[in-house]
Amino acid sequence: MSDNITICLQNLTCEFCQRTDDCPDKYGEKRTYEDYNLTVHYYCVLMSSGIWQRGEDEEGFYGFLPEDIQKEINRAGRLKCSICKKKGASIGCVSSKCKRSYHFPCGVERGCIFQFKDTFPSYCWKHRPTQKRRPYNSKGSSQCTICLELVEHAPSYNILTTPCCKNAWFHRNCLQCQALSAGVFFFRCPVCNNKEKFQHEMLRMGIHIPEKDASWELEENAYQELLQCYQHCDVKRCLCQHGRDYSEPDSKWEIKRCQYCGSRGIHLACSSLTSWEQNWECIECRTILAKSDGNCQNRRKRSLSMPEKTDTGDGLREDPSPKCPRQSPGSHLSFLIRTPKMICSNAFTQCSQLDLSCTDNRLISPSPLISPSVRSLSLRKSQLRVQKTEVSNILRELKSQINIKPARLNINRQDIWDSALKGFRKRSFNPANNIEVKYINSKTQMDSCHSSKEDFFLLLMLHLQNSSLFEGSFSKNLSFDSQALKDNLYYEAGRMIAVSLVHGGPSPGFFSKTLFNCLVYDTENVKPTVEDVADVDVLLTVEKIKSATTLSSLESAVSDCSEYLATIGCLKPVTALCDKDSLVDEILNYHVIKRTLLPFKSFEQGLKTLGVLEKMQMSPDAFYSILCQKPEELSAKLLGDLFTVHCLQGADKARCLDFWMGYLQETEGGESAVTLEDILVFATGIRNIPPIGFDPEPSVKFLHIKYPIGKRHCNCVELPLTKSYDQFKRTLDFSIRTTLVTTMDSKTK
Repeated sequence: MSDNITICLQNLTCEFCQRTDDCPDKYGEKRTYEDYNLTVHYYCVLMSSGIWQRGEDEEGFYGFLPEDIQKEINRAGRLKCSICKKKGASIGCVSSKCKRSYHFPCGVERGCIFQFKDTFPSYCWKHRPTQKRRPYNSKGSSQCTICLELVEHAPSYNILTTPCCKNAWFHRNCLQCQALSAGVFFFRCPVCNNKEKFQHEMLRMGIHIPEKDASWELEENAYQELLQCYQHCDVKRCLCQHGRDYSEPDSKWEIKRCQYCGSRGIHLACSSLTSWEQNWECIECRTILAKSDGNCQNRRKRSLSMPEKTDTGDGLREDPSPKCPRQSPGSHLSFLIRTPKMICSNAFTQCSQLDLSCTDNRLISPSPLISPSVRSLSLRKSQLRVQKTEVSNILRELKSQINIKPARLNINRQDIWDSALKGFRKRSFNPANNIEVKYINSKTQMDSCHSSKEDFFLLLMLHLQNSSLFEGSFSKNLSFDSQALKDNLYYEAGRMIAVSLVHGGPSPGFFSKTLFNCLVYDTENVKPTVEDVADVDVLLTVEKIKSATTLSSLESAVSDCSEYLATIGCLKPVTALCDKDSLVDEILNYHVIKRTLLPFKSFEQGLKTLGVLEKMQMSPDAFYSILCQKPEELSAKLLGDLFTVHCLQGADKARCLDFWMGYLQETEGGESAVTLEDILVFATGIRNIPPIGFDPEPSVKFLHIKYPIGKRHCNCVELPLTKSYDQFKRTLDFSIRTTLVTTMDSKTK
């Protein structure tokens, strides 16, 4: 019976590639989740473009939760494989202009490259990375270094060469088999034994190097003889009655081995050691240390300064092992100790190679001291950074369809919605044209500035957030407004959001998770929660039903709201207490999704403008970071990473970098007359970093000028070379304040 079950499970098809193959080396582990009626290959999940590893490694499928896998299957069900023409193609080429999607097995057969590193990108057969023939590569053929079969000296998908050796050629399959056997710790060039350079190139060319020990290391009792420890007391006079080879764990007769060589031992009772935690060294190792430039004496002096007992007779030492250095007091608070106003120059492209004095920076490795919660936060920030980089690349790709033909919008700031609606509904308006915004004041005079377009989109997103088209406090869902539906305002709202994203405006940032999932995974696959309900009466009804603890109290709650339940089609007899859960789900589904289905379809059509919705469905995690989350707060580090610093030839680069980063730090700490937002406006005309990023990238230039100049047309700040930091700060504060006050006055006139 169990054999039949095993055969049945082996014949289940993967939900992504629709293949029954169970070959871990080729497609990864195949796993079935009976509760979800789900069977998938690990590599099919790992390489999918729209899924993120939200769980820990021991949760779900190595961190991929079953519910996330199901959502990705639903998303992939809309995409057709460019190779086999069947649906379920969850993997897309990362090339910005390529729209090919494919299954993992189809991609392997067609010659696509899957890189098992970083964000696990995939390249189709047209855009895959290639190896170039090097000058020292001779033509002809030779033997594959692994299988010894003939191989042509011509780099291709199936034939690879090593970057560290001349004329070393391999079959792709041979390298892949060796990588799977050796693992990341032992996979290296078969010719020269190079590891770092060789692995980097093989990962680039799509060779999977698993993070595991080599297969020969995992054999049972393969190195049994190496597990034997030295068990002999070498002291001149052993006190143990059972002999020198006797060792009783956790007692005074346990043998203590030399902390350095491990090939000498002594009973704890035969030495002057007072506890097992103390270190002991044999006479040979002590002699070697004594001869190595006095290091042993220095260590002995430090140990004597401690209150522990020492005994030179047995070479007793209280210092910890060199592999576990003792931290100095307070070191857990000093991960990075630097001179004032000095930040690591790695954030700057142009100044990253400054020859800064090593005495200015004292680094203490934080890795052994960081708590798991801090590491988790750092990982989340890293993932968010990757997502925002991905969405920026996607939006820049969509922006490539924008032409230079202008689309002019005359906007009244006091009536932003009606004037925007009027402009978007013009027959001549084309969202693919370059939008130009001009503000019209009460005297019908034109007023424009560099940031007028971005300012217009910011005001428009704020209006939408507070409009009757959406409901909720912070995370909003679509509401049902019959007049707005009649006037087709939901469509216009979706179109305005799409246009804002592609034209460099801000993102809404107020979508609820439920609304976003409906747009990406379809309404049928989304389950609303109580947090999605904004109507107080409906919320009270739901809470009343949920709080029922007995069947009679549940029947009473249903009876009290029977009129409402009948209206929405959810009134039905309850026969058990567990019926309340399904009843609550039906109420939530009606109120959040079914009730707003018509507005949702209209809003969805608007988001299809310029191809935004399609990209959302292909890269949901990336768009989630901008549509459902507020923009990241500006910080000194964020602006330091954003701006590239340039200096005149001959200028003190380290000094310029100190002044700029010191000013950002003081501004963040409230010690400046301006804010970080003011600095960004001074340089770019925009208060927040748009999802699409800046074009060109913001920069700082140190020049021989008197006062700072903000060149918003090129996102550049020109700063003076001053003798002191105080003078630098005063001039920058004055220039930014004066410029912003002048701009505000011109807008209010």
